Amino acid sequence: MLILAGDIGGTTTRLAYFEADAGKLAVVAEKHYPSNHFPSLTEIIELFVSENHLNPEKACFGIAGPVLGGMVRTPNLPWSIDGSDLATVLGLPEVLLINDLDANAYGIDILQDEDFAVLQQGQPVANGTIAVVSAGTGLGESFAYWDGICHRPLPSEAGHADFAPRTNLETELLLYLLAEYGRVSYERVVSGPGLYNIYRFYRDVRGLSETNAVIDAMRSVDPPIAIVHAAMTNSCDLCSTVLDLFIAIYGAEAGNAALRFLATGGVYIGGGIAPRIVDKLKGTDFMTSFLTKGRLSTVLESIPVKVILNDRTALLGAGRCAGITAANKL
Repeated sequence: MLILAGDIGGTTTRLAYFEADAGKLAVVAEKHYPSNHFPSLTEIIELFVSENHLNPEKACFGIAGPVLGGMVRTPNLPWSIDGSDLATVLGLPEVLLINDLDANAYGIDILQDEDFAVLQQGQPVANGTIAVVSAGTGLGESFAYWDGICHRPLPSEAGHADFAPRTNLETELLLYLLAEYGRVSYERVVSGPGLYNIYRFYRDVRGLSETNAVIDAMRSVDPPIAIVHAAMTNSCDLCSTVLDLFIAIYGAEAGNAALRFLATGGVYIGGGIAPRIVDKLKGTDFMTSFLTKGRLSTVLESIPVKVILNDRTALLGAGRCAGITAANKL
């Protein structure tokens, strides 16, 4: 069965044709596109189809945004996506639209050990619920329960829940962002744009000095990329301080997800940022924040925590979802 799958993010759209056989996916064709260079997802799909001249039997797209009634209004792109419209374009009875974090959850089960960096080994419960927390252009969160055959994800927009500061410093950050946004979600802090928000806070409120090198870098690349590079190379004290706070809040929210979903099967850290800062994530700040949950800290000590290193997880997961859905309809 030929499947067209997609991982649709605020920065990059990844499309692939997979040949599905006995639960395994073989890549037939794959290409990545800069999302914000196109006025719609339909235009990207039409381009990919025209380049490959293949007719899929099933299609599924994991999209960064809430899927409601087969439609998505993407929060980080000016797109409105309708599954029935895509089905018409592709000549299919239906096209599946799922949240990109649901796609990640579908993909995790088919990854290998080398696709993960382990932050905490834990004591996983066989077939326990898993949680996925992914910071990139936005902050996505999802969980998946074991249905007897596979982990079945359920949609969530927990990344847009209210940011809850834990310290006086984080309260200052909240007040700074409230003045600008009126409401502050975790995505305003734990994401690429969130990194830049923390940077501006330390610069404007705490008076930390910028470096000319980072200012120049931000003119040629997105600010989060410049901040991460400077922090990981220890070339900017401000950026290092920013990343430290980002990691601490990221760890706290990952711990919140572990509690919300009782993720005894493991918490998986996805998205585009984590693989770039994995050496820092292996330090103490992330796991200390993850584990500091008062009376339930001992529960979190038993939960495995892993960073997803394979950037094709959501793409594979969208393909796997299409295959599972097709098999269930036989």
